[in-house]
Amino acid sequence: MLKSLKAFVLVLAAGLSTPAMAQLASVAADARGIPTIAPVIDAVDDAVVNIAVTSERPAQMTPLLRDPFFQPFLPPLEQMPPQRQMSAGSGVIVDAEEGYILTNNHVIENAEDIRVTLRDNRSLEAELIGRDPATDIAVLRIDADDLQDVPLGDSDDLLVGDFVVAIGNPFGLGQTVTSGIVSALGRSGINPEGYEDFIQTDASINPGNSGGALITLDGRLVGINTAIIAPNGGGNVGIGFAVPVNMALAVMDQLIEFGEVQRGRLGVMIQDLTPDLAEALAIDELAGAIVISVEPDTPADQAGLAAGDVIVAVDDETVEGSSDLRQKIGLRRPGDEVEIVYLRDGDRKTTQVSLADGGGWRLAARSEGATDALAGVRLSALDRTHPAWGEVDGVVVDEVAATSRAARAGLEAGDVITAVNRQPVDTIREVDRALESAPGAVALTVWRDGRTMLIVLRS
Repeated sequence: MLKSLKAFVLVLAAGLSTPAMAQLASVAADARGIPTIAPVIDAVDDAVVNIAVTSERPAQMTPLLRDPFFQPFLPPLEQMPPQRQMSAGSGVIVDAEEGYILTNNHVIENAEDIRVTLRDNRSLEAELIGRDPATDIAVLRIDADDLQDVPLGDSDDLLVGDFVVAIGNPFGLGQTVTSGIVSALGRSGINPEGYEDFIQTDASINPGNSGGALITLDGRLVGINTAIIAPNGGGNVGIGFAVPVNMALAVMDQLIEFGEVQRGRLGVMIQDLTPDLAEALAIDELAGAIVISVEPDTPADQAGLAAGDVIVAVDDETVEGSSDLRQKIGLRRPGDEVEIVYLRDGDRKTTQVSLADGGGWRLAARSEGATDALAGVRLSALDRTHPAWGEVDGVVVDEVAATSRAARAGLEAGDVITAVNRQPVDTIREVDRALESAPGAVALTVWRDGRTMLIVLRS
């Protein structure tokens, strides 16, 4: 039997790429004569942690509240206390010295308390450094000695067919290891509003695995396990997704530095270049993003881009389609200079663009004693699609977390913040600067439906 297995491994290795062969070399027979990757798992599993989250959500409508007989005896739904709930997930220590942990945003979203349990059963309170709903990445920090981090790989080097291992905490059972291969790369469409470049794998990923590690057989982290396709709400069916580690680390760097992800903005509406459109436009390119419209006074407008242009590359990297372009721009910072290659009337042209501020989520301040009146609020630049365009200058409120201080004060999605403590603001950075010098109470001047109001956020 062992001889047959060795023969199979030799035949398999003959058709593998060099990176895959290097991984397969980790599957060596141990002292028992059994092929195993146990030494690889043993070297990294201390870096994978369990995360327990306590969160609150607004009280939900129940049959009791709907019953007219009981309604006079019960308070209104909005006055009822929030409901507490528990959930579990996974995380990966990527910096043992500083105690930084990568996990998913949906694991810790709305968390009131986050506890991390290490492999040696130590249970520690975790600090939320920042989160990014668009990539579903969050960064935690714990203060502990003798931590182990996982070696980092390069997700750009992955090939379909590479062997991978998923480590996490499925269904709260405790640390679990599953194996498979990379089934596909560059997957998108799971969250159309997000920035996606998922690694697809058939390594079993189940609820609770979210935020765990996807590693290669040489023990390097290449992804953060994030989502599964599970018909009828069931378990794993062999289709799981992980955020590439290169994307996760880029987001982590910004969350550690700023507490949010500051995204670049080009200022175009785009769609995929399909074969039919390529034929209609008489171009030979098979990949790219067609510019449908250009917003006035944006970097794209200033660079001379126009409707009908086909963007085919950003900084010498081929643009596969509209979601790929959105990701390439959205993961750059405001002010970054990028080179855009595009086709117009059959000619290949190049232009340099300095990206604008694309907005981002506000989170609680990280420094001791500091506050952020707009924690739980997502802001974006005011553009021509908003009714306030041309009426006022300010920053748009895209979304307000239901349990946030801003929501309790009456701030709503669609509002335009025009001033903070009577100091006019035109950009998110100006909002930041105004809040830094603000006292405990903050007065927001807000445009809503054609009228101006004052909203006070008390500490």
